Amino acid sequence: EDSLDYLEKYSGVRPSVTVSVPSEDIEGTYSLPSGEIVSANFSVSVLYNEALSVRRTIITLFALQLGMTLFVLLGLSVLRYDAGRLVLGPLRRMLKIVAFYAKNPLSPPPQRERIESSERSSFQKQNEAYLYDSDDETTDKQLGTFETEQLINAVTKITDLLRKCWGVAGAGIISSNLARQEGGLTAYFNPTVPGKAVYALFAFVVIDKFQSHLHALKGDIMILINDIAAVLHEEVYRWGYDDSGQCNKNLGSAFLMVYRIGAVCEVVEKREKAEAVIFSRKDTSKVRRRQSRRAGFQDLKRSSLGGSRRGSVQSDADRFSRSHVDNLDLSSLPGMRTFTDRALLGLLKTFASIHRDKTIKNWNDDFRLGAGVGAASINLNFGMDAGWAVEGAVGSSYKIDATYLSPHVNMASRMMSATKQYGVFFLLSQAVQRLLSENAQDKLRHIDTVTVKGSSVQQKIYTYDAKVRQDFFLYSRTETQADLDSERYSPAIWNVDQDLVAMRNHISSEFIDMFNRGRDEYLAGNWPAAIRLLKSADTIMFEREVDEGYSNESYSENLKSLTNLADYDEAEERLSMGDGPCQRLISYMEDMGGEAPDDWRGYRPLTSK
Repeated sequence: EDSLDYLEKYSGVRPSVTVSVPSEDIEGTYSLPSGEIVSANFSVSVLYNEALSVRRTIITLFALQLGMTLFVLLGLSVLRYDAGRLVLGPLRRMLKIVAFYAKNPLSPPPQRERIESSERSSFQKQNEAYLYDSDDETTDKQLGTFETEQLINAVTKITDLLRKCWGVAGAGIISSNLARQEGGLTAYFNPTVPGKAVYALFAFVVIDKFQSHLHALKGDIMILINDIAAVLHEEVYRWGYDDSGQCNKNLGSAFLMVYRIGAVCEVVEKREKAEAVIFSRKDTSKVRRRQSRRAGFQDLKRSSLGGSRRGSVQSDADRFSRSHVDNLDLSSLPGMRTFTDRALLGLLKTFASIHRDKTIKNWNDDFRLGAGVGAASINLNFGMDAGWAVEGAVGSSYKIDATYLSPHVNMASRMMSATKQYGVFFLLSQAVQRLLSENAQDKLRHIDTVTVKGSSVQQKIYTYDAKVRQDFFLYSRTETQADLDSERYSPAIWNVDQDLVAMRNHISSEFIDMFNRGRDEYLAGNWPAAIRLLKSADTIMFEREVDEGYSNESYSENLKSLTNLADYDEAEERLSMGDGPCQRLISYMEDMGGEAPDDWRGYRPLTSK
């Protein structure tokens, strides 16, 4: 056996184990070295065990097959990575974007890459979309190379465009259509979805002297509107409670700003839950018995009256409308005063920012607006109301507009228009005044009690006395500081904020006392005394403005251009520096003969829209 192992190694054959070597005697001959032939009996028979070689062969085949399998898996993983990176991943991101906007269409777009800047405002952060690198193909981070990335870019831009074009009122349209599914597939586009009743604050903002600006600037009026909108939208968004402030419509000369409180059904339900928690009792057996008796009575009533289901639904809707929509006291909602304060603050901050923004101030120096003498001044007028509205789409499949339909929207428009009649920049309805904090209410001035065109409801109207100042730039804040001011809001801001204090610096307690006395006499029908008191209040205002160094900017600039001092009209300058509400009330009473009519009831109609 040793010799056989040697032969195996020597010859290179596969190794084996010799099991036995049986032999049979066979007669044969062989030659000796001497040449002699010798006969002998011999035999050779060998039995080998090949188990070792077979085992090694199997192991070798297994290793080869395992290596092949790993190689195939590795190849598939590489292909899967490319498929996920180039196809599956982008498709998932597109589906997530659609689901993201279906859930909340007003959310800011998802971010891929942000601009690092400490001076970026909250409004800019909200409107940042996907940021792509340049078209240089050598850039490693370049996006848009693959078709799927281009689709993601397109989907993001389309959804962001929908969000900006339709705003708060169009959120339901976007959400319902993106989330609409039939059999797992997205259904056809249906823009005319049912409207939804909501509670909100409404503010109309109009550009003063827009028609003259339009004739002077022609095509460049769009640039002016967009510059004003940039300031307005940013301040409204910054100060709106929890991003509630949104622009619903850009009408060119005016803007409709909406501070959405919530759907009527949601607000009522949450309010009832809060009341249930506050007034809940441990022993509810009595309440349950009462509910049981009430339910039995309702069943008996329905069975006796009969009627269609539609009729019962309609009566429930009417009952809900009367008891909850019209009569719900919004001031009873938790956090409502902070919500309303921040809404008004956004408009007041817009007023200050318009008069210190460098871009807007450059328009004041525009030759076309100033008629060559630099007498132009870009101003805004503000009107606010609060209440319910129907939020939804108006139109057809050819063209739709997402809007709000409500008498409260019209009231906000009436307030905005009435600012010119009273010579003020801000007019707020009584509904808004009731929702403000005590500190904010202390800064408002009740200037008249009126009914507006199309309504018989008499209500008080208020103004926030704001005066244009040329030194608003002294109180400018960086975007980061302004965002911090908004986040740190407290009711004390009405007494300490530099902008708010500056724009009311011309108001004195003596003037407020005199005006209130004159207004009360006017409403009571004692017009001769009212005229006398209001004239005294107007004189106090004029003297205060002179002492503080105020002057009517446009008139003063025109005065500089006069070549003949005889053209100076002191009466006109006096009128421009007085108090607008005082002068308008005096003028109204004098036009009526100075005596209250016999049917005077303490209010007057505003016939102008």
